[in-house]
Amino acid sequence: MESLEILLIFVSFLFLIGCLLTPIAERLGAPFLLLFLFVGMLMGENGIGGVSFNDFNLAYEVGSIALALVLFSGGLDTTRDTFRKAAAPAIVLAIFGVLATAGIVGGLIFLIFDLPLQICLLLGAVVGSTDAAATFLLLRQRNIQLKDGLGETLMVEAGINDPMAIFLTITMVAIVDNELPLDIATFISFLPELGRQLGYGLVAGIIGGVLIAFFINRVRMPVSLFAPFAMASALLLFNLTALLGGSGFLAVFIAGALLRDRMTHQTERVRQFHDGISWISQIVLFLILGLLVTPKELIAQIPLGLGIAAVLIFIARPIATSLSLTPFRIGWRQQAFIGWVGLRGAVPIFLAIIPVISPGPLSSGFFDVVFVVVIVSLILQGWTISLAARWLGLIAEPEGEAELPLEKPKD
Repeated sequence: MESLEILLIFVSFLFLIGCLLTPIAERLGAPFLLLFLFVGMLMGENGIGGVSFNDFNLAYEVGSIALALVLFSGGLDTTRDTFRKAAAPAIVLAIFGVLATAGIVGGLIFLIFDLPLQICLLLGAVVGSTDAAATFLLLRQRNIQLKDGLGETLMVEAGINDPMAIFLTITMVAIVDNELPLDIATFISFLPELGRQLGYGLVAGIIGGVLIAFFINRVRMPVSLFAPFAMASALLLFNLTALLGGSGFLAVFIAGALLRDRMTHQTERVRQFHDGISWISQIVLFLILGLLVTPKELIAQIPLGLGIAAVLIFIARPIATSLSLTPFRIGWRQQAFIGWVGLRGAVPIFLAIIPVISPGPLSSGFFDVVFVVVIVSLILQGWTISLAARWLGLIAEPEGEAELPLEKPKD
């Protein structure tokens, strides 16, 4: 009991310190989530806190729940109009774009660094997906409202590309751990698993969203219970889908979007509650990920991390974006912006835990490399997101009191 109290005091203290420092981050123009990463590192074993935390399995379990809640909240923020405007390009970005990004990063890193091709492709898979939370928190933090449907495209892409990145990561981990050959037959053997992940996730998300909306609309319960009921339902859906072999992350995102569309009352109460839960989940996740890092060991991985970040930001993401969006006749300015703001956040760091906890040859050094990539992405892309939008002329001018895609509806 005493150890639990100490743990709660420590976590609460970190949370409060991070929240109190957010005005400083806003004044500096720094990404909020980057601040929480540094707070976690500061309290770690090489920082002033001196806390030794290296339980990757616990971090993975907590991270799974946190990401599920973040994606459910993202679904609740996604309207039917958003899907209608951005579904086609966003789906191509989420599937082909992630594949192309992973392949380009893996191939170029193999040519530049003296690493096995399998590990290079695994690195590409881990950093292949964008982070919805990091992108939209930065846009809201800077009061940026995008035109030409860019907000919708970024939102839907970031919400549905995680399952693809997770599948690629798990596939490459299996190849690395079992020393499987990198040939077409090997990748074809994993296609049924991809179909099961996406198919079960989609079906479970549709059924789950309809059922949650049905109970909220029909069952009389205290007003304050509707939002917690939705949260508990989302966690149940996430775990049941995972047990069935589907993508729980895709399921909760789809369920959130359907719930938003089908709820007949308490919509704003449920959305606002889950917006707060999403914030808490992201903060806790970034604090834990920061604690996992040992700065002394991180230094040795900086050259490789910087190389991967450069390839990812300046080559892989722009090429993948152009290949994905050109068939939709999307202009070069829009393509350039989407290519630039493909921020990496908690998801790649979370995925980097999988090779570490697997029985294969990779150690915590792999996690440190990906951590460096995310830090570079948040600093470089995060600090320049508003400059890129203004330079490309993609900031929408507000018209009276009309709501814009990136704004939350007002009560």
